[in-house]
Amino acid sequence: MTEPLVLGIETSCDETGVGLVRGGTLLFDAIASSVDEHARFGGVVPEVASRAHLEAMVPTIERACREAGVRLQDVDAVAVTAGPGLAGALLVGVAAAKALAVALDRPIYGVNHLAAHVAVDVVEHGPLPEPTMGLLVSGGHSNLLLVPDVTSDIRSLGATIDDAAGEAFDKVARLLGLPFPGGPHIDRAAREGDQVAIDFPRGLTSGRDLQRHRFDYSFSGLKTAVARWVQAREQAGEPVPVADVAASFQEAVVDVLTRKAVLACTEHGVDDLLIGGGVAANSRLRALAQERCDAAGIRLRVPRPGLCTDNGAMVAALGAQMVQRGRTPSDLDLPADSSQPVELVQSGVAAGHSHP
Repeated sequence: MTEPLVLGIETSCDETGVGLVRGGTLLFDAIASSVDEHARFGGVVPEVASRAHLEAMVPTIERACREAGVRLQDVDAVAVTAGPGLAGALLVGVAAAKALAVALDRPIYGVNHLAAHVAVDVVEHGPLPEPTMGLLVSGGHSNLLLVPDVTSDIRSLGATIDDAAGEAFDKVARLLGLPFPGGPHIDRAAREGDQVAIDFPRGLTSGRDLQRHRFDYSFSGLKTAVARWVQAREQAGEPVPVADVAASFQEAVVDVLTRKAVLACTEHGVDDLLIGGGVAANSRLRALAQERCDAAGIRLRVPRPGLCTDNGAMVAALGAQMVQRGRTPSDLDLPADSSQPVELVQSGVAAGHSHP
């Protein structure tokens, strides 16, 4: 089977995503988001997310098939995010995928959410170079990954030791009175601001930190520094220059993200950097990454913004590659694992077990 048709289901957080990929071609990507239901709480509420997935699952699958012009019976395999993510939310997707796999008598692939963020670029820019360096930045993750083979071999070089980049964006947005989710609003506000107006700290970049945490990230201290700066202005009765704070904060985040990613590429002899995850939609991150990659002779790949945030296309894309490479499908008792490590690209495959 050269061009398998794979249906992918993604429910790790607040987006119900269903994608259909044939080989390396995206047929359709349907998303039902519950972000508006979480906005009044200022963050994602797991129980609300799980219930929204339950309500959205069947209509979203039906819409994906309708828009792609395929029937469920045409699908060759089902792929689903098995972890990491919110436990209840993952459970909805995994249960739906198992039901489809049984009803259609098709193999199921329980895949890693982070690996899927890397794999999705295949549908936009073609096959991934091997190895590729992956920088994943989202509301829950900030990871630097060495990716020799996205279907079976992903190695973690570094990760956030506290807040993820996207989480810091949300918290700083709240400080500045900007809506949730904070990323797009800070990006927009920063365009009117001065990125060198305020000298915010760059976490884990001192000499000692680079020895112990060479490719790790930390944004908690930065978030606190912004909070103290804003507080000091308010206590002095002075207006807070929202655009300048947003621009200076954003610059501090993307400076460290790109600096460490390019360093990882040069030290590991990798010529290709891929940036994925929701924060990859940030315009300044894209611009600075391009600038630094050009200077270092590294090719940069970033999916279009709609494929950076959580979606079903990324899960289907990874599933399609697993089918094409002859990877063993997952067992039907595969678990939903909220803390699945990035090195475990596929779950539910017993050691030494292979399907006919």
